[in-house]
Amino acid sequence: MKLPAPDPAPGLPESFFDRIGGHETFGRLVELFYQGVAADPILNPMYPERDFGPAKERLQLFLEQYWGGPTTYSERRGHPRLRMRHQPYHVNPEARDHWLACMRAAVEALALAPADEAILWDYLERAAHSLINTFEPTPPVPGGNAE
Repeated sequence: MKLPAPDPAPGLPESFFDRIGGHETFGRLVELFYQGVAADPILNPMYPERDFGPAKERLQLFLEQYWGGPTTYSERRGHPRLRMRHQPYHVNPEARDHWLACMRAAVEALALAPADEAILWDYLERAAHSLINTFEPTPPVPGGNAE
């Protein structure tokens, strides 16, 4: 017989991480997001080896830590330094918009409570805007289809 999870310690608020379903919810969010990335003509080429595994793990660990879950991300990688870590990538407004479209579909698929969805989306949208590092057009993909 499975016992119910204990309530948070008296006087301590429940974290957003716990409130929306913890590890399982963030795992689903990241999985759905990367399904979109895999099909996206702007984002997919940013992963030349087409191995999303390490990126999925890093994103999930980061989001979990940010929202009050385990601190595994910092234990493994140190301070998030998001702008520095994204500097090697061509993050222009077009890439941001594609990232947001993939993330929007993933967030909506979670069917969170409206207030929780709004909180999560607000952060993701602000983070995406903050990572723009160029206004140059997206370069063509070598060997890809020219439009």
